[in-house]
Amino acid sequence: MNTNVSPEVGNVEQLALLRMGVPGLDNILGGGLTPHRLYLLEGAPGAGKTTVAIQFLREGAARGESVLYVTLSETKAELEGVAISHGWDMRGVEVREMLPAQDALEPDEQHTMFHPSEVELSETTLRILADVDVIKPTRVVFDSLSELRLLAGSSLRYRRQILALKQFFTGRMCTVLLLDDLTASDQDLQVQSIAHAVIRLEQLNPDYGASRRRLVVSKYRGKEFRGGFHDYKIERGGLRVFPRLVAAEHVSPLTQTRIPSDLPALDQLLGGGLEKGTSTLFVGAPGTGKSSVAVQFAIAAARRGECAALFIFDESINTLRTRCEGMGMDLATHIDSGRIRVRQIDPAELSPGEFVHEIRDAVEKHHATVVVIDSLNGYLNAMPDERFLIAQLHELLTYLGQYGVATMLIGAQHGLIGMQMQTPVDASYLADAVVLLRYYEIDGEVRQAISVLKKRGGAHERTIRAFTLTSDGVRVGEPLRNFRGILTGIPVPIDGVRSTP
Repeated sequence: MNTNVSPEVGNVEQLALLRMGVPGLDNILGGGLTPHRLYLLEGAPGAGKTTVAIQFLREGAARGESVLYVTLSETKAELEGVAISHGWDMRGVEVREMLPAQDALEPDEQHTMFHPSEVELSETTLRILADVDVIKPTRVVFDSLSELRLLAGSSLRYRRQILALKQFFTGRMCTVLLLDDLTASDQDLQVQSIAHAVIRLEQLNPDYGASRRRLVVSKYRGKEFRGGFHDYKIERGGLRVFPRLVAAEHVSPLTQTRIPSDLPALDQLLGGGLEKGTSTLFVGAPGTGKSSVAVQFAIAAARRGECAALFIFDESINTLRTRCEGMGMDLATHIDSGRIRVRQIDPAELSPGEFVHEIRDAVEKHHATVVVIDSLNGYLNAMPDERFLIAQLHELLTYLGQYGVATMLIGAQHGLIGMQMQTPVDASYLADAVVLLRYYEIDGEVRQAISVLKKRGGAHERTIRAFTLTSDGVRVGEPLRNFRGILTGIPVPIDGVRSTP
């Protein structure tokens, strides 16, 4: 069963679910794992299977459960090394090594460990079952199936072995997590068909930047879960999952109100300001003042006692503070007070899912009413496939709108002047308002103009106004009425009238 559901739905079934101990994963699993079932966690080496397994057992140990880690590939010292790297200890976690004995390397000692009988368990399996009867665990991790597959010899015997293990553990009220490193030459569907649920970890290696990791729940019998791919990362403290955003789960009533910029001329141009719950795209050539206008709205929100969040891709926080200081904008004061939160994003290191998670934190935990994404060009670099960028951006803007957030997107166009300006990704149809900033030439000088091309929230001025960045901040001037062709970059006086715009 694969549907998108909210994890907050409370019912009797969910109260009995086992928590994984992995932030975000229970959200995807609809609350956790159904007890007394067999589960498969698969992924290539390095994807984080052992980390998830230890987190799963430590969660059980923290709840007073008896837990067991059965390893056929790694030693106890290696597992403890993984735990130490995350700042954990293994107290409460029983570890049983089922590694081949040292004398097994001797030619005389090499023999088939399985008897011909299809119903008789191997020596290795019998040792595992004996430990289970003594420890009586409620959670068991079996690492890994590759060794068991080799011991079984044939696919038929391997499947029977897994079925026997499933029956044995279920009868003893155990929840079992089987790890598979996918080292088999062909995809193994044997265990997938037997397991109650299948979680797959994937690791992607782009041409540049850090590895991207994502997981998908491909199967969960009788349980609703969040389908699709979800980004995750491995950091000190364990694996952390960023569930895919579903805006439909966050619908809430909203009273639409306008937020001013504290610049009368700009608010007049915008028909009174920007509406909460809408998105605005500031588009123009580099240096036209797009980011400065967005920061002006953030500062105005901070002055009203609200919180604003800036996510910047293209410049450092220090550069932003210095630039605003040079224009007399008191950004630093509001950053220090916590009213404005600035997060510098490195698209080579941050996955799209983690970026969305950062925005959700700003909105849900810090109650940001203004969110600035500067810029879409950097966002595009974080997700090179434009098709999925637009789909994710649409979901994100819908979510922010339903929370009553005024979202501002910065889009830098290619080119500096003229009509051949291009935007690397067209998000104008997604935004509720589009504000255009352009350069134009007059009297041997390059100047700037601002205009509103679109605004769904209400009426706005159709004029093109003069726009400047000064040591006193952003300045929006009077409409440029004595010229035509401002947007072409080379305006022409109307009826021979020559006045400086």
